[in-house]
Amino acid sequence: MDRMCALRMRPDEVDVAAPLIHRLIADSFPRWAGLPVRRLRSSGTENAMFRLGTELVVRLPRHPGAVGSVAHEQHWLPRLAPLLPFASPEPLGRGEAAHGFPWPWSVYRWLDGVNPVAGEVEHADALARDLAAYLTALRAIDTAEAPACSRGVPLSTRDTPTREAIARLAGRVDRRAVTRLWEEALTAPEHTGAPVWAHGDLSPGNVLTGGGRLRAVIDYGCAGVGDPAVDLIVAWNLLPAGARGTFREAVGADDAQWARGRGWALSVALIQLPYYWDTNPPLAANSRHTIGEILAEGR
Repeated sequence: MDRMCALRMRPDEVDVAAPLIHRLIADSFPRWAGLPVRRLRSSGTENAMFRLGTELVVRLPRHPGAVGSVAHEQHWLPRLAPLLPFASPEPLGRGEAAHGFPWPWSVYRWLDGVNPVAGEVEHADALARDLAAYLTALRAIDTAEAPACSRGVPLSTRDTPTREAIARLAGRVDRRAVTRLWEEALTAPEHTGAPVWAHGDLSPGNVLTGGGRLRAVIDYGCAGVGDPAVDLIVAWNLLPAGARGTFREAVGADDAQWARGRGWALSVALIQLPYYWDTNPPLAANSRHTIGEILAEGR
């Protein structure tokens, strides 16, 4: 679960280091106090990750906006994971604020795997079918009492921030072309079916693979119910063009859902790109890749 390192991205981020993790673990989970601690290189924007021994990982919010995901994952992951065909993070403990760290945090079981890199995907058709199987199972889970997915909303709610991002990308993207594609996406019919479970952030950094096949999906901080089209973003932020048809057929996306999914992929990439251009090179690179893939389709 090792990824590229992200720099400090927000003024309200807190600094965490291995000595703090040792103190937090010693207080909350003394049975693990003697285990070695190693910070993981990560392109994630919400949490800091530390490997604890060989079987555990400690995950701590990096800024106030990420704190809510601690309770969210602790509550929902044990309910979702048994119903999914691939591994999910398994919460083993929740720690509380202490030693100057201001928020709750979690300990999970370690998951083996690597984050795939867009443009370097092995066995793309097999991975496409695995991702479709994961989404099919996720969408079938009972939605009773489920929270709303923050991204499972109409695409039109992204219009203002997407256009603002395009304006900030002068000289970095073909603004006329991406605006045309964005406006085209907005014409897609909205989701009219019942809301279903969606992961909400199905990006390469939240996918773990081994031998080119899907092993696990991580980071359920956005998970909830809504329009499932948001999870189709993986068709453009990860899968190559040649595997998209395999993925679309296996996941059963109609024309409207596919168009909304492409719109979501474009919007996410455009908004991320100016924000993370300097502070998170891996995420910015993936955003550029995604925009390029969608532009190529639109020509």
